[in-house]
Amino acid sequence: MPNDLHVQPLKLFLSKMKPSHWLSLVFLLLVGSVRAQSLAGIWQGVETDTDQPGASWPSVMRVQSGKGTGLFGVLYQEATGRPGVTVTFQIQATRTARGMRLEHGRKLDETGANPFSYWCEGIIIFTYDSTLEKLTGRAEYDPVGRCDKGTYTLYRVKLKSAATVPAGAATTIRVSGRDVRWYADAELKQPVTSGNEYRTKLSKTTTFYLTQGYYPTREGAVVPVTVKVSGTVAKAEPKPTPAPAVAPTPVDTARATLTPPATDTTRSAPAPILSDKSVVLPTVLFKQGTPELLTDAMPALTQLAAELRTRPTLRLQVAGHTDRIGESKKNQALSEQRAEAVKAYLVQAGIAAERISTIGYGDSRPLYPSPDVRNRRVEVSEVR
Repeated sequence: MPNDLHVQPLKLFLSKMKPSHWLSLVFLLLVGSVRAQSLAGIWQGVETDTDQPGASWPSVMRVQSGKGTGLFGVLYQEATGRPGVTVTFQIQATRTARGMRLEHGRKLDETGANPFSYWCEGIIIFTYDSTLEKLTGRAEYDPVGRCDKGTYTLYRVKLKSAATVPAGAATTIRVSGRDVRWYADAELKQPVTSGNEYRTKLSKTTTFYLTQGYYPTREGAVVPVTVKVSGTVAKAEPKPTPAPAVAPTPVDTARATLTPPATDTTRSAPAPILSDKSVVLPTVLFKQGTPELLTDAMPALTQLAAELRTRPTLRLQVAGHTDRIGESKKNQALSEQRAEAVKAYLVQAGIAAERISTIGYGDSRPLYPSPDVRNRRVEVSEVR
């Protein structure tokens, strides 16, 4: 591809194509009083061009906060009507008074390229609407070929109601985003509802997995939203059993005294964590760049320790993983430290250290496009 084309944000001579693959646009917008609000997360939407009516480039931007006011990430784009034409850019950005100023970095991936097409690159100025969790961007591209301008409209799924609700109380959970779909599982096999509100009662801390139907892409983003629960659900007092019409004889009384209480069959033990295959612990996650366990990890690790105590001959392997952010060598060391952190917790809970082995895979086995907190995980498996 000619040098004057191969680095340009894919624009065809007849139709403009936009960045493909996960190009996490690193730009966070802060408006006046919301300067301290983070713009990190997953943004989904579209780029359009007034010079090309009807043309669009569905986009997904994944952003993380860097040092100071810096941001970084990736931006993925597809060309509508041109299957297989995609691009992913690395991006860098800095915050501005009203939003963010983003610059395209190196091209991480591209599919469907040909000698007559190129992706436009340059600067995008974003404005942030904190009420709608919306980014509106105006692109000022390098003047190559037909590259000149473009308009971005992106939305972010974010919890807008209380992060903690009372147990058992009727609650309306509200989120931002466009054409939002709710699921009970990360594999999106258990739909819950759709829209920006969900009226429900929660008895325990619950994570929902949300997607947006607004210009979906093949790199569709799943956003976990966790609602914590405080207190416990009040149990209804059992209704007293009516007294028999005739007083029991002494023998009957004795039998009544010796009769054990009825077994409670309405409760069930937590589903076992361990199986004969490697199991991801979805709530056992870590702070970015550290082996420090998040608070939400403790219930699952406590249950895991309980299972190990009931199976004293079982040996366990803990595998640590990281996101694809930073240097691979450092990520390898970090993944090993995360596995060791889980082992240390289990040993402190009374499990013999020799029953637990650890291994780290660094950033070589991500489950989701980076950056994504769910890649900062551990997996456990039985050692036979």
